[in-house]
Amino acid sequence: MHEIDVHDLSDDADYAASVQQGSASMNRSNSSKQGSSGEQEGAEIVYVKDNVAIHPTQYASERISGRLKLIKQGGSLFMTWIPYKGQSSSARLSEKDKSLYTIRAVPFSDVRSIRRHTPTLGWQYVIVVLSSGLAFPPLYFYNGGVREFLATIKQHAYLVRSADDANVFLVNDFQDPLQRTLSSLELPRAVSVTNSPSSAAPSESPSSWTEGETFDRNSALAQQNARQRQKHNDPARDLSIQVLEKFSLVTRFARETTSQLFGEAQGDSFVSNDRRNHDGKTYDYPRIAESNDAQKLPEDVPVPADPLEFDKLSLVWGKPRQPPLGTEEWSAFLDTEGRVTDSEAVRKRIFYGGVEPDLRKEVWQFLLGYHSYDSTYAEREYLVSVKKSEYETIKNQWKSISKEQAKRFTKFRERRGLIEKDVVRTDRSVSFYEEDDNPNIKCLRDILLTYSFYNFDLGYCQGMSDLLSPILFIMGDESETFWCFVALMERLGPNFNRDQNGMHSQLFALSKLVELLDIPLHNYFKQKDCLNYFFCFRWVLIQFKREFEFEQTMRLWEVLWTHYGSEHLHLYVCVAILKRHRSKIIGEGMDFDTLLKFINELSGHIDLDAILRDAEALCICAGENGESCIPPGTPPSLPVDDASMYYQQDDDDHML
Repeated sequence: MHEIDVHDLSDDADYAASVQQGSASMNRSNSSKQGSSGEQEGAEIVYVKDNVAIHPTQYASERISGRLKLIKQGGSLFMTWIPYKGQSSSARLSEKDKSLYTIRAVPFSDVRSIRRHTPTLGWQYVIVVLSSGLAFPPLYFYNGGVREFLATIKQHAYLVRSADDANVFLVNDFQDPLQRTLSSLELPRAVSVTNSPSSAAPSESPSSWTEGETFDRNSALAQQNARQRQKHNDPARDLSIQVLEKFSLVTRFARETTSQLFGEAQGDSFVSNDRRNHDGKTYDYPRIAESNDAQKLPEDVPVPADPLEFDKLSLVWGKPRQPPLGTEEWSAFLDTEGRVTDSEAVRKRIFYGGVEPDLRKEVWQFLLGYHSYDSTYAEREYLVSVKKSEYETIKNQWKSISKEQAKRFTKFRERRGLIEKDVVRTDRSVSFYEEDDNPNIKCLRDILLTYSFYNFDLGYCQGMSDLLSPILFIMGDESETFWCFVALMERLGPNFNRDQNGMHSQLFALSKLVELLDIPLHNYFKQKDCLNYFFCFRWVLIQFKREFEFEQTMRLWEVLWTHYGSEHLHLYVCVAILKRHRSKIIGEGMDFDTLLKFINELSGHIDLDAILRDAEALCICAGENGESCIPPGTPPSLPVDDASMYYQQDDDDHML
């Protein structure tokens, strides 16, 4: 528990210095409110800050600037961020692209914490984390104002500094269990847990979970029920991934929880709609203007024709799959010293056929970048020896930590605890990971802990164990598995950045590809307010790991790792799956909740060979226009070395 008299904002020089600023801002806002005829009575703007920006890509020049507000209505505090209209900072982003990032009236009853970042170079920014563990894109304060922002929240909501991290401020983290319970009653449930007793409760309180863990009450309940149903989880229903699925609900919290409550189409006038949770319960958020009745969907929704005549397109451009690459054929690609004579031909061959299981250990090391294609047998043998010694050195860094040291090493304890929870839930239905005392599970844990020390800034996030598991299955050797995983994370690491910029960049690119390749489907998603594509979050985050059987996942990954045709073939796979089911999606009038449920239920029911053929056809059809939809540096591309990029900072080194 956090001691209020020690860790709340009242002992912070930043807070003390900004109380007067916050009061002045409130006074200015009150005057503005009273003088504006567009404001509805009872809504008080207590904080306004202009030139607060969001970065949808890695380039500072493509930032979207807007106005950040804190609005008091009755006993509740809301936050909005609305992008400016007509700004011309980047030709790449249209007005409708910018509107995707709008934050409309998020109540602070839905906010779990606010993380403040103060990099040595650059601008301060904050990340608002919701009670589900989701986070909005970072808000950059180009004209300052972070202290005033926090001070204003402190005056209108329960805000305390975290005892574990001075840059994290917890919202509604009540010490009194009764207060916590009453506060939680104001929060709409993000995901309904079916067939769970209402009296069930997780053993841990929300305040005891770490930010990286991102468990909410629903995932904890689901975990408890799943353990009662079966000892080992189905890989398509592993509970660790349910946590990741919570990220797909950003739109619900940002737009549906109180969507349109404070509309800003022109100036500061407010428009509200009745908010209805997906379980059918209505939540009476404060209303500032009368809402219009929602239009009901017709029973029979006409399905627009596919503009690309998809089936014909795949037959023309999508080549059929071939048998996997075998040992004899692989040997023909090597010279007498072991160099790959034609790396492009090898990658093309694997793209169309994959690799035989017995050959995967050798070939994957090339595909992942652990060995270079022009290396010799002798060079590879030497590298393995050197890297094994280096791995042991890194591993000993955490193995040598005593119990007394661990008591004073919060990040290590948190990461170790999270890893230990995840590895026992990873691929337990696969024989390689069966049984409780399986040494392979311990090896999985050791590699992830070692990686958290190798890349301490990134550390460990849920989903990494899913990416590591097949690699360990193939490699067998702990050191070689580690270095192959390191190479993979060089490309996929941004998926797990705290600011989620890597994921936002890929989902933004996916939205542009669907707009390019299927405008009627794009327009349908626009109508349903689904243009952020968060229902595809799981696909992208862990590269379809939960959508296919274990063997099929490995076949898909080795195709993606060839980077033949496009580094971003996984995005075309997403488009291909959506197009395969476009008639059902549009015909049944699926909204966000129904669509998310439908997408999750596709797990285990996707024809891999057909989808790869479709994805290739779409990639060829899109051509250069498709590549232009994808911002430079978007994962799994290697990071772009550009002075205009901004990087994830280690906040522990830069405290105010």
